[in-house]
Amino acid sequence: MVIQTLRELFDRDLNKLKTEIESYHDEANLWLVDGEIPNSGGNLALHLVGNLKHFIGAVLGGSGYVRERDLEFSTKGTPRAELLKMIDETIADVATGLDKLTPDQLAQEYPITVFADRTEPMTTAWFLMHLATHLGYHLGQINYHRRLFDAK
Repeated sequence: MVIQTLRELFDRDLNKLKTEIESYHDEANLWLVDGEIPNSGGNLALHLVGNLKHFIGAVLGGSGYVRERDLEFSTKGTPRAELLKMIDETIADVATGLDKLTPDQLAQEYPITVFADRTEPMTTAWFLMHLATHLGYHLGQINYHRRLFDAK
């Protein structure tokens, strides 16, 4: 039940990410930054794609994806159509990764060390919930970014 719930939440929020990216009236505004807002909506979308394709798609699903985290924040101007395609690929990778999990694996330690400063073991369930809230956090930032930089 937990796996199915996580699958539904990731699917819902990744589809909402697509809606946010599609909702920018001017595609160039996806990449705007200003002063105290150092991350563009486009870079946050790239970050979410890289994060989920790595931690769920590759680590849990065995997709073979290799993350290049620095590029998630330094790449600029990726066309909207390509971003949307990347999000669709992420939806599929997340579904595949979660479908491969068993309820017993949720209680086990996540297969790789993520937070070096964490003193106690991190279960797969805990980390998946962290990833879901991380997605929601950045999704909200993208929504605000769009409304600030792409207002009509």
